[in-house]
Amino acid sequence: MDQVTSAQHWMAQQMGLIIPHLSVDCVVFGFHENQLRVLLLRFKNTEVWALPGGRVYREEPVNTAAVRVLEQRTGLRGLYLQQFHTFGDPDRLHSSDFQAILAQQNIRIEASSLLFDRTISVGYYALVEFAQVSPAPDQLSDECRWWDIRDLPKLFFDHNEIVAVAVRTLRQRLSYEPVGLNLLPEKFTMPELQRLYETLLGQPLDRRNFQKRMLAYDFLQRLDERRTGGAFKAPYLYRFDRERYAAVLQGGGLAFG
Repeated sequence: MDQVTSAQHWMAQQMGLIIPHLSVDCVVFGFHENQLRVLLLRFKNTEVWALPGGRVYREEPVNTAAVRVLEQRTGLRGLYLQQFHTFGDPDRLHSSDFQAILAQQNIRIEASSLLFDRTISVGYYALVEFAQVSPAPDQLSDECRWWDIRDLPKLFFDHNEIVAVAVRTLRQRLSYEPVGLNLLPEKFTMPELQRLYETLLGQPLDRRNFQKRMLAYDFLQRLDERRTGGAFKAPYLYRFDRERYAAVLQGGGLAFG
């Protein structure tokens, strides 16, 4: 089956299974080389980029739809996933954009189709360890890869707005969500932990105060290992005490000032 026929077959199948007016859009955050990154898809035969997402099946909960989409895109299960906003502006979808993409793939759907009608999208963000993800395109995409949050292209529909709201929400929740546990590898250095929070906060933090505060929370276990290969003294590696970390977050959260 060629790409065009396969895409048409997939679309026909979806039409009978989905709730036409309800979708999920997922902002998948990763942290790599001291930068926050977002996973994006490129539609087939186009230069149009979009967030991973899709319609909700008639017989599945909305949360299950988000989990399904993320498993398909990242190859991972059990991701840290949070619903953060509902996007329901009547003009959020521009059907002409969608029709143009379908036309480039030789998929013909009547303009009166429910797929072009108003759609409510439930936004989710996921926090993933960058190295564990194997990005994978879907039936309508040619490419799936990470983008630096500071260098995103113009995205499909209102997806730039969705990313902006996700980043803002993550910053607001930074003190009481397990960000470090989900974005960092199992073993990390204190400078790496600090750079993560600086990146998310968008501001520098005093090194001595940050280290003192993090150690005082007593959720970091220092290992008998050091990060080697750098230009400076090899720093010790740490890992989270998961139970203690969860207790601190639930008991009032972290302070950075």
